[in-house]
Parts: sequence; structure tokens; C-alpha cells
Amino acid sequence: MIKEKLKLVPSKPGCYLMKNKDNIIIYVGKAKKLKNRLSSYFRGAHTGKTAKLVSEIVDFEYIVVSEEVESLVLELNLIKKYNPKYNILLRDDKSYPYIELTNDDVPKLSIVRSINKKKNKNNLYGPYPNVTAARNTVNLLNRIYPLRKCSVYSKKPCLYYYIGECLGYCTHNVEISKINKMKEDIIKFLKGNTSEIVDKLSEDMLIASNNLNYERAHELKGLIENIDNILVKQEVEFKDFVDRDVVGYYFDKGYLCIQIFFIRSSKIIGRHYKIIQVVDEIDEELVRYLARFYSHDVITPKEIIIALKDFSILESYLKTKIVVPIKGIKKDILEMATNNAKIKLNEESELIKKDEKKTIIANNELKDILKLSKLDRIEIFDNSNIFGSYNVSGMVVFKNGLPSKNDYRKFKITLDQINDYDTMKEAIYRRYFKVLSEDLEKPDLIIVDGGIGQINIAREVIESLNLSIMVVGLKKDDKHNTSKLLAFNPITEIDIDKTSNLFYLLERMQDEVHNFTINYHKQIRSKGALSSILDNVEGIGSKRKIELLKKYKSLSKMKEASVDELSLIIPLEIAKKLSIFLKSIDK
Repeated sequence: MIKEKLKLVPSKPGCYLMKNKDNIIIYVGKAKKLKNRLSSYFRGAHTGKTAKLVSEIVDFEYIVVSEEVESLVLELNLIKKYNPKYNILLRDDKSYPYIELTNDDVPKLSIVRSINKKKNKNNLYGPYPNVTAARNTVNLLNRIYPLRKCSVYSKKPCLYYYIGECLGYCTHNVEISKINKMKEDIIKFLKGNTSEIVDKLSEDMLIASNNLNYERAHELKGLIENIDNILVKQEVEFKDFVDRDVVGYYFDKGYLCIQIFFIRSSKIIGRHYKIIQVVDEIDEELVRYLARFYSHDVITPKEIIIALKDFSILESYLKTKIVVPIKGIKKDILEMATNNAKIKLNEESELIKKDEKKTIIANNELKDILKLSKLDRIEIFDNSNIFGSYNVSGMVVFKNGLPSKNDYRKFKITLDQINDYDTMKEAIYRRYFKVLSEDLEKPDLIIVDGGIGQINIAREVIESLNLSIMVVGLKKDDKHNTSKLLAFNPITEIDIDKTSNLFYLLERMQDEVHNFTINYHKQIRSKGALSSILDNVEGIGSKRKIELLKKYKSLSKMKEASVDELSLIIPLEIAKKLSIFLKSIDK
């Protein structure tokens, strides 16, 4: 069938979708010439992840496009839609913090991660290597410049005003020119020009010292030292202050390590790396990864330096300049990034192999024990309640032995005063009725964190929905530790070696679903307790209660709120009553 279909594939650009025997899309790729690329999968020998992919392909589809950049856009959309098993996922990638100087009349500094939600990215500076570095920078600037600190203006000056770290914008008229000068200095600092601030602090320190104000001089000396510590970055020889990223990579034994240096204001301010198993051609993997990376809360710089044969498609997609250097400083720093990629891959190759043993091999061992033809997706359930109240159930998902957090689901059980079996019954029914009605991906295995009773309840529901999915359970010992696997029909206890990778995988699944469900139960319980407390305050009806619960998720957060803050949601007199009542709870 495949050979016949290959004869009909045109030599045009487009995307292809590989399917397994269950008609599930397991890989999405693109090609300049579809015929050549698709044919390459079905001729010659393959190794590693590519060989495993090819062994599961039973069919394919393709979509022809008019030009290559269209195929990249389509490929990324298809990967996002189908989340294929063999495509690289970015869910575990780090999101880097940026510092935002807000565009308000009176600006404030804040740390943001979800930059794609920001309409104006011109006010963002970074990326910073971690949130600590970003926070230290914000704290330093807030000490040097008396910016606004509060989110909502109060009716009287706050503590920051009295310690000289705010000009009291809520109650004082501050000259616009003074505010604009602060903004100008802060932007210079965030762009890497720190000399003016350091010179000013040094001058103030000398004046304080001459006036015998040694305490103030010591404080200013500490600020200068903080600037030096925060800005310990590797200088490079660029003099144009252009924001650019340098992408080095190294491939060995089926693995590709990508190393990205972030260069801002002629300094290396941070770096990112990723090690991936290669399925496609190296250039294709690089283009696909970088296209998704710069769509994942990372601002695309004005220039990207990389050794890539055909970079036109990436340049068109990212709308930025791609440089392939031949000599000079750009070539030198690219070699440095490449060497770092090689070192990182060599360092972590053994860890990668051990991780594979703990996950993929353990996952395959579970598949063999349960005599399943495939085990790509496992869904695990657990329940939580207190004496029949606040009943909840949680579901976590493991794909190929690894948690898939985007697929986790919470179930708030609709009936009160029911037992654990009824909770399980409702959660399983709601989950798989939705799977059927919305044609969602079905799991290969369902694990319930419980004994024979929970297994039987889950199996009854699955059978009533005419689904054919194996349901197993995890039995615990007297110390509440994972003890045995309960499977088959009639139910059989399967001993698992407590030193094996399979045992650690099952234990990890059990811990993951338990913690996920318990945390959800705590949230529900907290909201329930808070809702009950609000019923005791005269003047707070259902609408005001909803608004307060929406703003303050917990009792502790509501207690911390001032009367003025509460009065933004409810009338001032009722806010005073609520504040007094909340304070009386602990007495």
C-alpha cells in the first residue's frame, strides 16, 4: 500500500503526516520535495529513533503547498494540533524572564514570562538567565530610582514614600520631566549602559563620605557592588550593540545538542541548551526547533548567527536576519557556542541513557507484562475527600514513560456524601464520555490508585461505553508504599521488583497523581472554607462573594488585604466589617 502511494507523491514542497495502525498521527514533517523525503523513510537502514518511527508507520498523508515557508507554518500548526509522539515537544523547555518597564504615566518595573501575551514588546528587556537575576536587577533599580511600587493607587503615601523609594505619586504632583529622566536612565541601564548610574552613585558616595555620613556612603558603596555583581557577563567584541543570538549545535550518535547564546548590548547575558533525539535531517530539526523556540515566549533578536546551509525559510518565518559567518568575531563566537554544545552533549550523554532506561525501557517492560501491543499513553486516576465532603478526582497522563502535564485533568465531583467508589465512577464516566463525544486520543492503559473495588468500578464504566481499554490498579502495603500491580481478569497480583526501573516508574506515577489530586482538593477546600466565612459578614451577597473569591483565592490573601483594597470590590463600610471579622478569626 505504501509503495503504491509513494508513486503518486509529487516532487513539491509540503507537509507529511505519518500514522500508526490505530490511525493516530505519530509524526509530522515538512520537505522541499515531498517525494524524495517520504521515499527516504522506506529505503535503506535506519537507526535510533528514526528506526522506531519507521517500524510503526502503516500509512501517511501529505499536503502540498506553494512555497517552503508555508510548509513550515503548516508543519508547526499540525504539530501543535496533533502533538505527535515522535515530534520534539517544547513543554519542558524553560521560559525565560524579562523585565518590563510599563508604559504608564508613572511607570513601574515588573518581571514577566508570558511575553507573547504582551502587545507591546518594546518595553521588555532580557531574557535574563533566571528569575533571581531579573529580581535582583528590579530590586536594585527600585532602590536607586523612586519609581511607583504599588499596583493600585492608595489614598495616602505608603512605606516606600517614607523611606525615600517612592515620590508619593498617589498624593503628590511630580513633574513629568523628572519621571521621564528616570525612565531614560533606567532604559539605558537595562540596555547595558551602566556607566552613568555608577558615576552618579560614586559621586554621591564621595559627597556623603566628605560630609562624614559614613552610613550613607556605605549604602551607596553596596549599591555599586550590587551593580557589578548583577552585571558580571562575558564581554564580546561587538561594538554595534545589536541584539543577537548565536546558535551552535553538535550531533553525535542520534542526538543533537543545540546551544543558544543570548547577546544583548555586546554582552552574553545568558544561554539556553536542548538535547534532542533526531528523526529528520539535522537542518530540518534545527529549523523546526528554532521556529518553535522563538514562538515560545522568547523575543526574536535582530540577528541570529548560525551555520545553516539553507536558512532562507527560517529567515522568512522569523522575519529577522540570519548570518552564516566565514571569519571574524562572529565566526569565533559561533565556534564557542558549537564547542559548548559538544561539551554539553558529552557531559549528559550518560544521563540521557540512564533516563531512557528509567522511562522508555521501564515503559516497554510494563507493556510486555500486561501483554499490550503498544503503550504510548497511560492515564492514572486518584480521589480525595474529607468525610464525604469536597469530593475531587485527579487524572495525570504519562506519554512514553514521561508526564504530560498539559493533559492533566481535574474533576470536581457533583454529588456530596458519596463513597470512594462513586467518586471513581463519576470521574471515569465523565472522562471517557468526553473522549468519545469529542473524539479525543484514547489511552492504551488506565491505572486507578486503588484496589479491586476501584478496578471493577472503572471496568464497568469502560465496558458500558463500549470501549476496549485495559484497567489496572496499584496496591499499597501497610506503609502506604506501592506494593503490587493488579491486572487481568480475574484480577491477579503481580509482584514488582522494588529495585527495578519499572517499580520506580509506577511509584512516580502514583506520587504524581496523588500530589496533583491532593493539591486540587486543598484549593477546593480553601475556597469552600472562604465561601462559608463570607456568609458571616452582613452585606456580602452572592455577587460580592463571587467577586471577592475571584480576586482573593485564599483566606490568608484576603486577610493581608487592606480596607482600601477591599473597598475596590465592596462598599467601604462593608470592607471595614469584613476586615474586622477576618482579624477576629485568629483571636
